[in-house]
Amino acid sequence: MLRQLGPTEILIILGVVLLLFGGKKLPDLARGSGQALRIFRSEVRELSEDADEAESVADGRPASHGKSAP
Repeated sequence: MLRQLGPTEILIILGVVLLLFGGKKLPDLARGSGQALRIFRSEVRELSEDADEAESVADGRPASHGKSAP
């Protein structure tokens, strides 16, 4: 199927992206991609925490929120 990308293939892909979007739009594209990835990771983390909490409640254990009482 798909093989791993080597340095030559990566350079070709970067060249095509540069031709498609132009040099001025690349920083905006990278910034938007970074923000989207950050949001995605935080949502996955929240869903994982919610699933862990629901599992602990279903097992009869008290849910831990990761914060200790002062």
